[in-house]
Amino acid sequence: MRARIRTARKAMVLAAAASLGAGLLAGCADDGKSDGSGSSDGDSGGKTTISVGLFGTMGFKEAGLYAEYEKLNPKIKIAENVVERNENYYPALLNHLTTNSGLLDVQAVEVANIAEVTATQADKLEDMSKVSGVDKSKWLDWKWQQATTKDGKTIGLGTDVGPMAICYRTDLFKQAGLPTDPSEVGKLWAGDWAKLVKVGERYKSKAPKGTFFMDSPGGLIQAVLGSEKEKFYNSSGEVIYKTNPAVKAAFDLTADAAKKGLVQSQTQFQPGWNSTIANNKFAAIACPPWMLGTIKGNSKPDAAGKWAVATAPKGGNWGGTFLTVPKSGKNVKEAQKFVTWLTAPEQQAKLFKVQASFPSAPSTYTMPEVTGATNEMTGDQKIGPVFAEAAKAAPEQVIGPKDQIIMQGLTDNGVILATKGKSAKEAWESAIKTIDNKLDQ
Repeated sequence: MRARIRTARKAMVLAAAASLGAGLLAGCADDGKSDGSGSSDGDSGGKTTISVGLFGTMGFKEAGLYAEYEKLNPKIKIAENVVERNENYYPALLNHLTTNSGLLDVQAVEVANIAEVTATQADKLEDMSKVSGVDKSKWLDWKWQQATTKDGKTIGLGTDVGPMAICYRTDLFKQAGLPTDPSEVGKLWAGDWAKLVKVGERYKSKAPKGTFFMDSPGGLIQAVLGSEKEKFYNSSGEVIYKTNPAVKAAFDLTADAAKKGLVQSQTQFQPGWNSTIANNKFAAIACPPWMLGTIKGNSKPDAAGKWAVATAPKGGNWGGTFLTVPKSGKNVKEAQKFVTWLTAPEQQAKLFKVQASFPSAPSTYTMPEVTGATNEMTGDQKIGPVFAEAAKAAPEQVIGPKDQIIMQGLTDNGVILATKGKSAKEAWESAIKTIDNKLDQ
């Protein structure tokens, strides 16, 4: 019976992935002029359309990089398709990789999934290390290695990394009697995530009506675990999330913050969470650089300049993406050229300046686009140095093939329950059950 149940569950997962996969392929072009096929036959102007599959707000279009590349290459058109949550994007991508069909010319892979893709799907993807113009020394060494197989094949080029900071609303902090200068704010919780929760208690005591200290329990636990070298797997590849004291400590700290009403009962990147950004419902958020793009995309115009960036309690990393080129894509050579250009240090620096996606190319850290970078949401604060220091302090993490599944279980089926009246013990047990069921599939 158990075997049949497991088989049925797998069938359901594949069916869901196939359905999501159809969404990956639908409407690839933003302007409606392309049929979304990515065919080299192109649009009515005879252009080659490079189809790009992304998740979240990666910012290439917003930073003008597509338009710049199309200007440099008049016979090329870039058509992107974006799925907001990687939890929805990745199952479809993995299904397409497994069947080696229905893949776009370029497919993004989030860092939580790169270990699995590198270990199990490398034969479906081009070796980008052999592409003209690609030089591994341009990337952080650990970033390059994350997408490299044991036999030396590199299946993706890194775009950004996610050095951790805390973004906060200066107006809400001021109303709650807290300092607003980034250096002073960072001192409040320096060295200890528990101090951040204590600051949350101070905020709550004088909080503007209807606001919370932080955006979500999921965001808090993600940040805390992002500062750990080992979280879900050890260096031998063994699953350790249930026995790793750092994971349980992060879970309990987050559950405590939830019990005290310091975090919203929201799941990140869902419509309800998006609206809380627009409506100024929380004062602080765990904030890798790319989060500023998410904040910007969901904010009302009057929020510009009201945010600031402070150093996180501990250095950590949250996120970072790779661009891969499937062998079965319709425009492999053109896609390789495009990905090489898009991930070059110069373009990474431009992307950070506009969209706050922090470069994985260390040569950019002294470029004026990074050192002098400001962001619409954070006014005239130079945010580049804050994230550069965070990047230097971040540990080189052990990444496992099912990191995303484990993290999603801890957040969406775990700490969120503590905001709904469940005890930390009940929430932990729910998370464990969900994760183990999924790992067993």
